[in-house]
Amino acid sequence: MSGIQITALVIILLYMAATVAIGLIVSKRKQAKAEKQSNDDFLMASKSLGSVVLAGTLFAANTGGASTTGIATNVHTYGLSACWYVIAAGIGFVLVSFIAPYFRKAQANTVPEIISKRYGKSSHIFTAFTSIAALFMATGAQIIATASIINVVTGISFQTAAIITTVVVIIYTMVGGFASVAAANMMHVLFITVGMTIAMFIMVSNGEVGGFSALFARAEAVSAEAGGGLDLLSMTKIGIPTVIGYIAMYCMTFPTGQEIVQTYCSAKNGKSAMTGSVIAGVLSAVYAIVPAVIGLIAYTCIDGYALGGSQKNALAEATINFAPPVVAGLVLAAIVAATMSSASGNMIGTATMFTNDIFTPYINKGNKDDQKEVWISRVVMVIVGLVGLSVALTASNIISVMMGAFALRSAGPFAAFICGIFYKNVTQRAGFISIVCGTVVAAIWIYVLHTPWGLSAMVPGGIVAFIVIFLVSALERGSGVPAAPEIRFEEE
Repeated sequence: MSGIQITALVIILLYMAATVAIGLIVSKRKQAKAEKQSNDDFLMASKSLGSVVLAGTLFAANTGGASTTGIATNVHTYGLSACWYVIAAGIGFVLVSFIAPYFRKAQANTVPEIISKRYGKSSHIFTAFTSIAALFMATGAQIIATASIINVVTGISFQTAAIITTVVVIIYTMVGGFASVAAANMMHVLFITVGMTIAMFIMVSNGEVGGFSALFARAEAVSAEAGGGLDLLSMTKIGIPTVIGYIAMYCMTFPTGQEIVQTYCSAKNGKSAMTGSVIAGVLSAVYAIVPAVIGLIAYTCIDGYALGGSQKNALAEATINFAPPVVAGLVLAAIVAATMSSASGNMIGTATMFTNDIFTPYINKGNKDDQKEVWISRVVMVIVGLVGLSVALTASNIISVMMGAFALRSAGPFAAFICGIFYKNVTQRAGFISIVCGTVVAAIWIYVLHTPWGLSAMVPGGIVAFIVIFLVSALERGSGVPAAPEIRFEEE
């Protein structure tokens, strides 16, 4: 390995060690305060997160491999317009902030649990299993991103790097639970936002890049030379349907994605949930251009790089080639921060859903046993890590994996969730049928039709789900079927 690779590797390893140390410290402090840790304490941070910590946790949970290495990779295909993937997330956080307080006041810990309060057992089980399957896929996407960085820096095989990543994430997530994840996320946010932004300016100022003017001029020349529709500077190439699809996807997946909902539910009150969501949205929208510019540097300034097509290691290659050793290490550590925080959020979310929505109500016959549930939660985290590892070893395109995961978990439940809160005449059967229909349509859109027009499967799946839930509810209410019992929200 070269000197810059060794320096970068040392910084990444130190960062991983610091992350695990945070988990150990938080865990020991929790144990010192209470002789017996409840499963809610372990998985929900005792519902004590303020708006700033909550914003950091939301941002870090959503800013993973797709939002860093995925954007840099896609600059080849969409130009700078690849950054719309994260800008749309910022818009989504702001829009979802208006319903964020309902999560905290629903007296529930998971999406399936909220769904079950209105639609019953069948909807509960179906939503739990589709959500868990989606988080398996999402965890795999984060492992892909982290392992690709380690592969570039060290030269060790991607498979070995993926195994190392999986082990570290499992350990630090298992040790302290959601409280340690939330604490580590504040460090992650600092590295992701401040660290990567400073590094971007340093890389642009590199003599081989020559500043923004030289970078943009060279990008135009590379685009013209390559031909074939390459337009590295375009902010519109991704297309309006895709941007609309992204915004719709986030507006639907944030209220139905367990790693996000769990964060809202962990807020100390509804106001903190709303404020934290807005802060996370603004932060995401501002940050979005950073990985896109770094990807532009790779495709523009590395000789022949753009001619090789989309490169999944574009962000790492640009960093290694154009940043000083310490800065390169900090940038790559920031990516590791993003992917590890997302992966750990996925693990926590899956464990929460399994214990709350499958183990306790159906396997343990409704009996609460905190010690047993904490143990089960940790076992589930290991399983999620191993399944995510298998996904990482068999897939390659991070954004494709994430888009599939988002669609399958949210296209169906979103309509049921919104109607469950705001539509008093919805019926139980209508909710279940709409969840199934929306999920099936999303699956067909992705795996049979192969995402026509680049439009997220969330859109057709969500539209069908809304049509079905209103139509079936109207038919059933007309024949005398009572409306589903309304969700009771706690007062603050």
